[in-house]
Amino acid sequence: MRLANQSGRLKIVLGETVVDVEAASDGHFSAQPQEVFDRWEEFLAWAATVEARGADPLVPSELGPPVPRPGQVFAVGINYADHVEESGLTLPDTPFVFTKFPASIAGPYDTIGHPGGSVDFEVELVAVIGKHAAHVPVDEGWDHVAGLTLGQDLSERDLQLSGPPPQQFSLGKSFAGFSPIGPVLVTPDEFPDRDNIEVSTALSGELMQRSQTRHLIFPVPVLVSYLSSIVPLRPGDLIFTGTPAGIGYTREPRRVIGLDDELVSRAEVIGEMRHRFAPTHRTHPLDTAVRAGHLA
Repeated sequence: MRLANQSGRLKIVLGETVVDVEAASDGHFSAQPQEVFDRWEEFLAWAATVEARGADPLVPSELGPPVPRPGQVFAVGINYADHVEESGLTLPDTPFVFTKFPASIAGPYDTIGHPGGSVDFEVELVAVIGKHAAHVPVDEGWDHVAGLTLGQDLSERDLQLSGPPPQQFSLGKSFAGFSPIGPVLVTPDEFPDRDNIEVSTALSGELMQRSQTRHLIFPVPVLVSYLSSIVPLRPGDLIFTGTPAGIGYTREPRRVIGLDDELVSRAEVIGEMRHRFAPTHRTHPLDTAVRAGHLA
């Protein structure tokens, strides 16, 4: 099954058409895309009976993030060996986890504010939790995943890497629009191999990243198990699973996102996202405070 958030309403995607969930269920299920995850098993059973009668056209320009208001957004760094190598790091023994704040979620075709500095791209497969998860064994990890979508872990490297450790990973990766996801949510059964999905990034027509999720150091069920051993995962939470090699910041010469660039992200079966960027005025509050004499 493929789900979309079209014009703020939950839709089931059937080919090039969509069925409005609230209308087709006579109000049994809400039109709000986020609410479906709290009744995921019940929704799956009902959705299997849906037909294309009364369907509307799928309009890509009207698509928003398929999970618009996640409660928790986890992200995993250095989870491909080739990305570990290009970052000059060593292979991790356990997942390296940080958070992206939910207010940074954006849709698959939004224009994203560019705050200046070194804005980089990181294409990622994103797992969406569909069932409460606490202390989940690895072999049951997939049972707690509602579906998969595509994401970009956009990163302003200057802020992310500023100052001595601990550095500002979460802030540098959570500017408004820095967590775009989409274009749809796809249930795991739709993939030929849910453990081997190709993802890629192109920047203004130049291929930057391409890999398969079989190369993840810690695959989806391991991440679900590991995270749920520490904090409960709730329906509608997101896990950005990590990016492969090819990021712009470590290239020679460095290639980060400019205002004239178009960022195209793709994932097998899920589809593609396209993003443009617009300047965002950013005033550094600490600089303002120093000028005003509030900080020494």
